[in-house]
Amino acid sequence: MVAVVEDVKYKARFVYAEDYGTGYFKYGPITLGEVPRIMPSRGLLLRDLPESMKLLVPRDVLSRGVVVGDEVSKYLSSLRDAIRNLKYPLHDGIVRREDEDAWRVVREMTRFTIAQFHSEAVKQSDYKGFLVVAALSALAPDYMKERFVELHDDVNRELGGNAIRAVTVIDQPFAVAIAEKAVTCIVIEAGHGNTQVVPISYGPIRDGIVALNRGGAEANAITREVLKDAGYGDLAKDDYVVEVVKREAGLIPRDLDEAINKAKKEPGKYAVSVKVNPLVTIELKEYSWMRFLIGEILFNPNHEIFRSYTQQGRLTIEDVTIGDMVFHGEMSLSDAVISSVRRTPVEIQDKVLENIILSGGSFNWKTPPEGLRDVAVTSPEKVKIMIGKLSPELAERVNVRLVNDPQFSVWKGSIVYGYALPLNVKWNERTKEGWYFLNQ
Repeated sequence: MVAVVEDVKYKARFVYAEDYGTGYFKYGPITLGEVPRIMPSRGLLLRDLPESMKLLVPRDVLSRGVVVGDEVSKYLSSLRDAIRNLKYPLHDGIVRREDEDAWRVVREMTRFTIAQFHSEAVKQSDYKGFLVVAALSALAPDYMKERFVELHDDVNRELGGNAIRAVTVIDQPFAVAIAEKAVTCIVIEAGHGNTQVVPISYGPIRDGIVALNRGGAEANAITREVLKDAGYGDLAKDDYVVEVVKREAGLIPRDLDEAINKAKKEPGKYAVSVKVNPLVTIELKEYSWMRFLIGEILFNPNHEIFRSYTQQGRLTIEDVTIGDMVFHGEMSLSDAVISSVRRTPVEIQDKVLENIILSGGSFNWKTPPEGLRDVAVTSPEKVKIMIGKLSPELAERVNVRLVNDPQFSVWKGSIVYGYALPLNVKWNERTKEGWYFLNQ
């Protein structure tokens, strides 16, 4: 009993969660509270530094040969071939087995971030290392989970052997379900690179997982094309401008055709002015109807307007196969939900449909202005409307909701999981669950 109490006390200070997203990496210990730290999921390989530059680079950085976080921008302009050496390690939530450059970046992201907190934690007398929960895509293959355990072991040794006490892995959608205290549900996790539709009943039902090859990146891509069409071709090259315009101007249409028709008839009503900074303002007036393309693409990229962009080579939305999993490009979100439910046991299909939980930054849109509520909706409303078009009877029973913190729900659920998972549950090689101890 004493040991259990001590374990709980230890967890309350030293559980540590990592959310390895395609676009962003969220991380930090339980003591951060509700909001983790965040940085882009990328790294810069220091391969082509001029000899003069090498003299100025710290020896330990030079020996590792890779930088992450704020360090990237510091070195970016010094590389002869920056684009070739800038590495985004996760694609559709997956690190390819053979991509050693990607694994170098992931390892450095892990080392760099844990080191930030380890330097303070080590001052506490009872500290034996963090209890690390690594949240990965539900589609992550076994080799990836095994490699992440090995990677943390390697990082622990580099940081002196007492930075990580134990490590475990969890599926990102399952972490969301835990954060939401949902036992039976469907979690739709829409990140930057992909969207995962995962039925859950006390754990992920793997046969029911449906993957979509689109997320925030596709919303960014269509926003870039909108800017070009509206006469802002130069600004369309700037990722920051694209992100701001997407967030401020994008609207989810109740029905895309209806929204476009209304906006073309009354462009002034739907016009928007986006102030990027004191020097840059984007105005969408006669092109205000294009705001609805930004919000629609995640939900249903089948519309003929999107096809015109793909046919011109301005937009890519296609199926991709990774291992034995097909990431569907054009499948609508409602079709993905129905397909997922049909693959679950019949006796729980009603239960999972009753509780559809949306998570991820790609669902995090502003509430439509009151004057546009007849044509613009929120993410949960859109999903319910789309399911209703497939089956009005089904729509009456479906409950769809967005988590309070779409960007951080995976991290928060991983923290809860790490706190709840007993320390006597040891790593199981077959199930890839439990604590893998690096320090007892």
